[in-house]
Amino acid sequence: MDKLRSMEIFVAVVDAGNFTAAASRFNLSPVMVGKHIAQLEATLGTRLLTRTTRRQSLTEIGAQYADQCRAILMQIEAAERGAEAMRSVPRGRLRVTASTSFGNEWLAPALTDYLRLHPEVSVDLNLNDRTVDLVDEGYDAAIRIGALDDSGMIARPLQPYKMAICASPGYLRQHGTPHTPQELAQHECLDFVVGDIGVSWRLQSVHGKRALPPSRFRANNGQALRMAALKDFGIVMQAEVLLAQDIAAGRLVPILNEYLPPPRTMHVVYPRDRRATPKLTTFIDFILERLGPAAPLPLASSRKRTTLTAP
Repeated sequence: MDKLRSMEIFVAVVDAGNFTAAASRFNLSPVMVGKHIAQLEATLGTRLLTRTTRRQSLTEIGAQYADQCRAILMQIEAAERGAEAMRSVPRGRLRVTASTSFGNEWLAPALTDYLRLHPEVSVDLNLNDRTVDLVDEGYDAAIRIGALDDSGMIARPLQPYKMAICASPGYLRQHGTPHTPQELAQHECLDFVVGDIGVSWRLQSVHGKRALPPSRFRANNGQALRMAALKDFGIVMQAEVLLAQDIAAGRLVPILNEYLPPPRTMHVVYPRDRRATPKLTTFIDFILERLGPAAPLPLASSRKRTTLTAP
């Protein structure tokens, strides 16, 4: 027998004063009610009720057990009400992860708009350039760029992730403008690193990876490379949206556009859950509205932009 149901029936018997009334409440026979009580007593190894032909009374242990059963059943009811409430309107803590540059440049500013729309939701944003295990690490959703593994997650496509190669006007005046990938060997190429390994640029004119000359400025963060480019030190290849405001303002100049690597796919990814909470479903809808394939291209001026870290 279900122990929680037996506890419910026991409390009903205590409150009603007899088996018949409790049986009517649960649409059971008095005999079945008696079996539930007997099962509890067998499990506990003691009597809970003392019955005579005229009345029933609680034993000392039965009275204490009835109070504890009431407390447990009230906690369960409160938990169920809370769960139901969380599924009626968006509320609770939403845990999201994304790459560092994407999170800094687009997701963090966009999330402030989402939070204004849903005042009962709070957000924990984790920016990390590794692939986070959503289930094991307890995240609700992730923005991922590039090929997806067969993780059993739901993946909704977003706008493609594009790259840009840029240098400052000052750098180009001093060192000239390269017109082919081969000419990059004569320039300072700002190098993105993962750990201690440089990420070679993948250009359209070259099959596979193109190894660049050793860089005198290496960083594991796209913003750091952007700042070095703005200081006239070298040529940077990073996400187009990371550099969009600088391009629009003339602080950086796009070069080698015809050799750019193909855009990569981008998805919002979340675990399979047939009863997803409103906080998750509204977040997915929000991301798709802003960055879905049919959405207007994000504008740099409004900071509705997307980036990734490594070229």
